[in-house]
Amino acid sequence: MKIIGVIPSRYASTRFPGKGLADICGKPMLWWVYQSLKSAKGIDEAYVATDDMRIVEACEKEGIPTVMTSDQCPTHLERVYEVSTKIDADFYINVNGDEPLIESSAIEAMVPVGIDPNESYFANGMMVLRDPIDAFDSSKIKIATDVNGYGMYMARSPIPYPKARSNFQLKKFVGIQCFTKKALQFVADTPRGEIESIEDIDEFRFLENGHKVKFIMTEATTLSVDTPKDLAKVRMIIGDKIANGELSISK
Repeated sequence: MKIIGVIPSRYASTRFPGKGLADICGKPMLWWVYQSLKSAKGIDEAYVATDDMRIVEACEKEGIPTVMTSDQCPTHLERVYEVSTKIDADFYINVNGDEPLIESSAIEAMVPVGIDPNESYFANGMMVLRDPIDAFDSSKIKIATDVNGYGMYMARSPIPYPKARSNFQLKKFVGIQCFTKKALQFVADTPRGEIESIEDIDEFRFLENGHKVKFIMTEATTLSVDTPKDLAKVRMIIGDKIANGELSISK
């Protein structure tokens, strides 16, 4: 069984251009994501998938393998699909390029066990929402699942709504995903749906068309970088870990 790790990264982000190259303690953000991905058990190869030579050049400087993809990919899903047409594997694990705090253990939780690589399979990481303010942060996607862990709905607003009781834990999206080649082919063959275009949540491509999305609970303590304010927080966290000897930039 071959498992490829993919970090999609485009330079022309509408909210935060050049985000993947943002400096964090002397290294670009993508470097931190790549270190966790390549260290995860079960990952055979890891690549950054991009459409911009500035990212390619930065990755080459850091010894990070890249795959050049089209600049016409509307979402990260299409970018990972394009990688699947260039590098053959049984499973593709996507780690978003704005997750510099992601732990290898959280990535390992997405490595499939007992899954037929010939079937259409899509799994997504999730975590307990720990900071109450994130419940009202539209950049933090909240998740509702059924009793078997399959997605029912995703939203930028708090779900479920605490009408009858409030003693429960909200769950939020973690930018780690696992796909079979067949699931990625479904992405390529299926246009964006109405709810996906309203919420601007790519994973609705599956839910709107009746495909199951398995959500896997992780112990991730990650903070996705969606804004410069998030970047400042991450710099502080990583800087403290370096100072305490928990992290090193000499990998």
